[in-house]
Amino acid sequence: MNEQSLQEISAFLDEAGYFLLATTDGDQPKLRPLGGHHIYDGRLMFTVGEHKDVYRQLLANPKVELAAFSKGKWLRYSGRAVIESDPKYEAMALEGNAFLQKIYNEDTGRHLALFHLEDAKAALLDGSGQAVRVF
Repeated sequence: MNEQSLQEISAFLDEAGYFLLATTDGDQPKLRPLGGHHIYDGRLMFTVGEHKDVYRQLLANPKVELAAFSKGKWLRYSGRAVIESDPKYEAMALEGNAFLQKIYNEDTGRHLALFHLEDAKAALLDGSGQAVRVF
């Protein structure tokens, strides 16, 4: 996916405020609201805590879908989650975010994981489910 498409997807996620991430836990689907996303090095990255079930679910089955709703339109973004291994991304995501810094630090021992989607597909849909834009 090109940088312009990622910028458009990120802007829609900003507008929506929160979005839903769908994973699986064994054969059980799981949804949770997320808000953390950043574009680094030409990739749209999402944040989750390494201590959370969602992180373990991503490792076990990296196929995910995100959905967001804003102003009568839906965004669906799916692909294979790839966990970023470079610690610079955690530092970048925490920079200037006092809320996350209280949770993810040396004292708590917790780490923030970032992932991006490979083999990704995205579509912006109107209220009737018709594609307005396919990325």
